[in-house]
Amino acid sequence: MRNHLRTFMLLAVMTALFAGVGYVVGGAVGMAVALVFAGAMNLVSYWNADRIVLAMYRATEVDAGHPELLIRAYVQDVHELAARASMPAPRVYVIDQDQPNAFATGRDPDHAAVAATRGLLGMLDRREIRGVMAHELAHVKHRDTLTMTITATIAGAIGALANFAFLFGGRDGEGRPTGIVGTIVMMIVAPMAAALVQMAISRGREYEADREGAELSGDPQALASALQKIDAYARGGYVNPDAERNPATAHMFIVNPLAGGGADNLFSTHPSTENRVAALMDHAQRLGGRPRQTAVPVTAGTRRIGPWS
Repeated sequence: MRNHLRTFMLLAVMTALFAGVGYVVGGAVGMAVALVFAGAMNLVSYWNADRIVLAMYRATEVDAGHPELLIRAYVQDVHELAARASMPAPRVYVIDQDQPNAFATGRDPDHAAVAATRGLLGMLDRREIRGVMAHELAHVKHRDTLTMTITATIAGAIGALANFAFLFGGRDGEGRPTGIVGTIVMMIVAPMAAALVQMAISRGREYEADREGAELSGDPQALASALQKIDAYARGGYVNPDAERNPATAHMFIVNPLAGGGADNLFSTHPSTENRVAALMDHAQRLGGRPRQTAVPVTAGTRRIGPWS
């Protein structure tokens, strides 16, 4: 119920932002057109946002009969973790990108999908991949994916509308030009407001999904190690071109896929990896009574390819 209310509030905020940019672009008529467009976007986002995002990343659906050993095991592990979480098995996708990363999408557990890049499957060991996918399934179980996916599609549309305002100028309520300064301000403010909504909904979700994912996989250290490796490679030159072209989707990934993203600050869509690892190590100690330790740091200079150890 709480997640449905949060999604409704998110849609209301995004619709208001759309209307505001529409007013700048075309006055009262522009606002009316923007409201109609926002209503249509809300409906499309609810029913089809997962397909839109998967298409953005040219994700390919795979199954347990895939000829590659790595992908077969990946699919099997996702299905096994979903069964352990007492939820339907999601559709499973692979993204042909070198940067290691993963995300989940879908409006509810019955219509969910998880996606991992080939970079992630080739770099992490099987324990670490299980930890990552358990994290993503935690998002699905708590229906975070609906809000995260809708935010991605609507925030991207707001950015596009703000760019439209910049290119074609704006009008006030009586149809008079608002001037280039007002248009530039709106072009900056609208995407920033959308980004603030993204940040508000994503940081706390990541900590919670880390905790639940660690419990689901039973291996907090593996998830902590995976986060460190993914973060190191994302910062070490493995750029995800599709993410750079669609920055409104960055909050969906387990680690910020954008070049230079990361620290806990006002403009970060994710908590810092260091803070997440520390929380996971503390959780590991509580779960198993093992001594607190730090996952082994990695650099982006080496990459393991081939069968899992």
